[in-house]
Amino acid sequence: MDQFIINAVEQGGYLGIFLLMVLENVVPPVPSEVIMGIGGLLVERGSMAFWPLLLVGTVGTVVGNYFWYWVGDAWGYRRLEPFVDRWGRWLTVDWQQIVKAQLFFARHGHWVVFFLRFSPFLRTIISLPAGLAHMPKLKFLGFTFAGSLVWNALLIKGGQWLGRYLQDSQDILAWMIFGFLGIGALGWLYRIVTWQERPKDED
Repeated sequence: MDQFIINAVEQGGYLGIFLLMVLENVVPPVPSEVIMGIGGLLVERGSMAFWPLLLVGTVGTVVGNYFWYWVGDAWGYRRLEPFVDRWGRWLTVDWQQIVKAQLFFARHGHWVVFFLRFSPFLRTIISLPAGLAHMPKLKFLGFTFAGSLVWNALLIKGGQWLGRYLQDSQDILAWMIFGFLGIGALGWLYRIVTWQERPKDED
């Protein structure tokens, strides 16, 4: 099964990597650790090249994050709040989280957009507060690209390392891939099951 997943990514090529990285930042299907990690495995096997993979994956990350920046920038609090209340269960985010992220963003400034690209939990949600605060678009894109470039490079290198040192241990590699996929899926299901709707009279 691990070979099936790797082959699926390989057949999708760079365009498939781009689309997966966009989707990973808009909805929670597959974590970027798996996408770029498998990309690193393919680099080690000679099926992909490091720099095109890094560029395509990073551009996909930026596009996906820009979607949420645009939502915050264009919609504002008044339109965004009822949307999150209605669909937040499936997006695994609630309004309280957005408010906390907004306060964090206001407290620490624009540089958090760069540094939170290294956080597995906050790297996407911070795009909304950036948009709500109307952070300059070019600065948002620049910080997002720079932070994502570093993070994706580390993921690719990690995938190369695994491909090199676990090439004779395919069972271990399979368990690692399934582990990442399982953690992502369980986390998403947990958020759906434990979701609590806000009281109607809550501000």
